[in-house]
Amino acid sequence: MEKKCLSVDKYLAETGSLECISPWVEVSQELINTFADATHDHQFIHVDEKRAKGETAFGGTIAHGFLSLSLLSKFASDALPGIENRAMVINYGFEKIRFLNPVSSGSRLRGHFKLVEANLRKPGEYLSRFEVSVEIEKQEKPALVADWLSLTLMNKETT
Repeated sequence: MEKKCLSVDKYLAETGSLECISPWVEVSQELINTFADATHDHQFIHVDEKRAKGETAFGGTIAHGFLSLSLLSKFASDALPGIENRAMVINYGFEKIRFLNPVSSGSRLRGHFKLVEANLRKPGEYLSRFEVSVEIEKQEKPALVADWLSLTLMNKETT
């Protein structure tokens, strides 16, 4: 399926009303273990299934909060429309991040995005702020909520 692309003017006009939801992604124990290896964070609550089941209130292993956060890039890529004539979108940072609910191994997550602000920063650069949440399937409380900033850089010939 071809991804929807908006003109810059249409994108800016969608501020406050653009809301998108990504497809589900399973957070398997294999993914958790791979993330632990990549980040050198092998705390037992993430990687030792037997010990996590016996010694925690989680009933098993849970994903790293930063693993759930790192999936925002995939969720955004899958859910958000493109902008015509953009060169790239750069992660600009976060205004806030709150981890609200642990993500058990085997859970499925998806991202919810609302464009709450988009402004011309300087010619050819647009700064956007999204309210985001990461939903855990079959749970009311999200894994995390955040205010995420991105910088869209336009192709030189269109600025």
